[in-house]
Amino acid sequence: MAPAAPSRIAVVTGASSGIGAATARQLAAAGYRVVLTARRKDRIEALAEEITAAGHAATAYQLDVTDRVAVDEFATAFKTIGVLVNNAGGALGADPVATGDPADWRTMYETNVIGTLNLTQALLPKLVASGDGVVVVVSSTAGHGTYEGGAGYVAAKHGSHVLAETLRLEIVGQPVRVVEIAPGMVKTDEFALTRFGGDSERAEKVYQGVAEPLSADDVAETITWAVTRPSHVNVDLLVLRPRAQASNTKIHRDA
Repeated sequence: MAPAAPSRIAVVTGASSGIGAATARQLAAAGYRVVLTARRKDRIEALAEEITAAGHAATAYQLDVTDRVAVDEFATAFKTIGVLVNNAGGALGADPVATGDPADWRTMYETNVIGTLNLTQALLPKLVASGDGVVVVVSSTAGHGTYEGGAGYVAAKHGSHVLAETLRLEIVGQPVRVVEIAPGMVKTDEFALTRFGGDSERAEKVYQGVAEPLSADDVAETITWAVTRPSHVNVDLLVLRPRAQASNTKIHRDA
């Protein structure tokens, strides 16, 4: 079902790669004019060109979601928007609490939680004005259960989860749905590589023996499905894992 005219703009953060890029493609195909935001200008400009060449509408806007002044300036470009996909985030390191780097923890909290807060606060009035808005928070199964070596990321994603859950309570009665999508193991080009500081061997071990981890397209399809439900249907929380992953710590790996 095509979105109504006042709701046709969808802002996607962290759209330069992975889940964000895949979500932008799928929302564009569903009839939204997507606004791609990320720090890497060249990546989002190339993606906007790709989407436009496919016959859809896309605009690239370089943005650091942790820069509140820049976020507020970005928000002035819109009278209304229909969808905000808070996807920007990520993990750094896998050290235990005893030796974890506070700078990594701070960066993860800033990108995963404060970045989501910044965009949501700046664009919420525009979502309300559309008469049919959707805020999507892409959290993680890490926001619903802990695991050794993941405390910094787990803490940040718990923050994302609580932000979504609380916002839903606070704006009930407003014409805005709040959707949380919590993916488990997703194999993308950059997530694990970034987490381990470019160590490709260590990054690849995360997925070793797992026949079919989730793909960015799997998650994007789920986000698009949730966004395009009828206006009265709110997908509060959808946890998405590959069949091989029963929990954050229970994963079937082929020998």
